Amino acid sequence: MLQRHTSDDAALIDPSPSITGRRLLFATLVAGTIAGLLGLMTVTLSAGGFGPLKWLILVLFGITLPWTVIGFWNATIGFLIMRFAADPTAVVVPSATRVRGDEAITAATAILVCVRNEAPDQVARNLRPLLEGLAACGFADRFQVYVLSDTNQPDIAAAEEDLFGALVESWRGRIAVTYRRRSTNAGYKAGNIRDFCVRYGHLHELAVTLDADSVMPAAAVLRLVRIMQADPRLGILQGLVVGLPSTSAFTRLFQVGMRLGMRSYTLGSAWWQGDCGPYWGHNAVVRVAPFVLHCELPELPEKGPLGGHVLSHDQIEAVLMRRGGYEVRVLPEEELGWEANPPTLPEFIRRDLRWCQGNMQYWYFLRLPGLKPVSRYQIAFALIWFLASPAWMGLLVAGTLGVAIAGPAGFIRPDAGLLLFGLTALMWYMPKIASVVDVLLRPAARAGFGGTPRFLASVVAETLFSLLLSPIMWFGHTVFLIRLLLGGGIGWIGQVRDDHAVPLSLALRQLWPQTVLGVSCLGLLAATVPAAIPWAFVVSAGGLALSIPLAVITASPALGRALTRIGLCRLPEEAEPPPELAAIGLPALRLTAPPSQPASTPCSGP
Repeated sequence: MLQRHTSDDAALIDPSPSITGRRLLFATLVAGTIAGLLGLMTVTLSAGGFGPLKWLILVLFGITLPWTVIGFWNATIGFLIMRFAADPTAVVVPSATRVRGDEAITAATAILVCVRNEAPDQVARNLRPLLEGLAACGFADRFQVYVLSDTNQPDIAAAEEDLFGALVESWRGRIAVTYRRRSTNAGYKAGNIRDFCVRYGHLHELAVTLDADSVMPAAAVLRLVRIMQADPRLGILQGLVVGLPSTSAFTRLFQVGMRLGMRSYTLGSAWWQGDCGPYWGHNAVVRVAPFVLHCELPELPEKGPLGGHVLSHDQIEAVLMRRGGYEVRVLPEEELGWEANPPTLPEFIRRDLRWCQGNMQYWYFLRLPGLKPVSRYQIAFALIWFLASPAWMGLLVAGTLGVAIAGPAGFIRPDAGLLLFGLTALMWYMPKIASVVDVLLRPAARAGFGGTPRFLASVVAETLFSLLLSPIMWFGHTVFLIRLLLGGGIGWIGQVRDDHAVPLSLALRQLWPQTVLGVSCLGLLAATVPAAIPWAFVVSAGGLALSIPLAVITASPALGRALTRIGLCRLPEEAEPPPELAAIGLPALRLTAPPSQPASTPCSGP
């Protein structure tokens, strides 16, 4: 049952004048930019007058703009903070300045590892360096680890019983470890954590949430806990999460872009969101008592895939915690933990569609009483993330038809169109551009990415990859949203995390609709206006047309190993592996280690 905030709680959540000014400035920048781009699009379409097709294009373009423009201004502000703030973290998490790093850990803290049908040996492997680090810190008695399983496959459940049982015994007397398996997946991950709260929540002041693929250093846990101790107003403190070094070509290409885009974007959004920050459900610390009181999620009354238990629980828990009078902030530091990303395009699509279904359940929460305006924005923005995809696909189809029927000169003004294309591309890629410039201005950062030539080559490769990937995802979201309207869904499914090849037959079966649309648009332009093909290819038709070979090629184990060995799309952790990553024996680190200095030794024991 959702808890209503009290008047005393409401007094705690009034924003300061400075944060109010930041939010007004940001809203003004976003609104002004959207208006300017809509005006420029109107000028672009003015050739030959306006008809129904052009009005449709203008509307669809307007639907895509919030995501693009907000990302641009987040990244621009983040870049200014990165380059000119003496302490970027202090700008967005003021309470971090109260922590020296040697304070005693006084809060009883649970560490929650949520698993469902995962390989238990990999979960234990990822957890072991954290346990060793906590045991060595002198405050091991303040921590207790809970492995919270929702596994329903008998063979994996049996393996969990054996391996995690051995883990419990091996750490007895050093750090308390508890293994618990539910017989059902009621409430999905949120229900799993709620079950912990009911059983054990009264024993702990704080809880660190981890996913099955999370790797988190003990130093990061201690830093988050110390900041929470220093500021009792904090209800959730989210750490920045970056990708694990990978030998999958798909993952390497994806996560170098993720790495470059995350920090500037997160810093900028945290600057104006302030105490209404995000929660991503893992690699974060929550204050248990207010979480129990304010953040219980209801079972949604709607019928079909948008009803029942909430799939994407994290952001809703953040806005409920904020409504309860506690701050939610994000700590934008890159040393706080890592996560694995899907190794192939089909797995990436599958994960994204689960997020899509979960985010579409957010319509219900827009109506909740007592939410702050920024919290309502966050819910709406999570919806826009996916609702913009049909608009992008509509722009491809409508634009192709318009140019094919009227010709470029009769449909758009080339001068305004070129300017609009350039501005849109700049805004779309600004989160990555900001970090690329920041890295190029810092010699140590360039070295971490493999040196300037290798770094620039990685940026070019990732840019080409993202040009192809984005329209594939837009198409997938569009088809899936139609399925949701018709009562279909995807539910809570497991993830395949290990590298594997994608057979051509699988790629054909899953991606032929994307291919048909992309080839059809390019074919129509080839028959009518060949000069427009490069523009359509770059905007979205190229990615759709090449989706099948992209899926097969980027899943090739041989290509992944080759990219790893030559250092393309290299992450800084591959140059100087942190002890936690060296200890778990990642294949990417073994491939890049000098022959005389292996990156890690095999882990032994439970």
